[in-house]
Amino acid sequence: MRNRTVTRRPDAAFHALADPTRRALLELLRGAARPAGEIAQAFPVSRPAISKHLRVLRQACLVREHRVGRQRLYELDPRPLREVDRWLEQYRVFWDTKLAGLKAFVESEASSPEPGEPHKQRRAR
Repeated sequence: MRNRTVTRRPDAAFHALADPTRRALLELLRGAARPAGEIAQAFPVSRPAISKHLRVLRQACLVREHRVGRQRLYELDPRPLREVDRWLEQYRVFWDTKLAGLKAFVESEASSPEPGEPHKQRRAR
């Protein structure tokens, strides 16, 4: 038996989202379920390559597959993206704070006189 590592769902989702082709696949599936052939035609790579990408997305539970007759239909399953969103939330808070500080700095610089303009003199207290 080979040594296998256990991958948690959020980790699998991050791995799946790391590839631009897989992100494009998710974007395509966001609209509606699609058959495998239609998905493959939307990309400039081979069908086997798209099949591998879909397998990674299925393993990360980001895509569900079901059969209708002989067709395999794939659809987006957004549930694992909630875990990704929770993880990103802490960084949103960080960036909101940093951007608020940048905004305050830029606004204070904008209210400062331009070079060559007369400076307002402060009153001595």
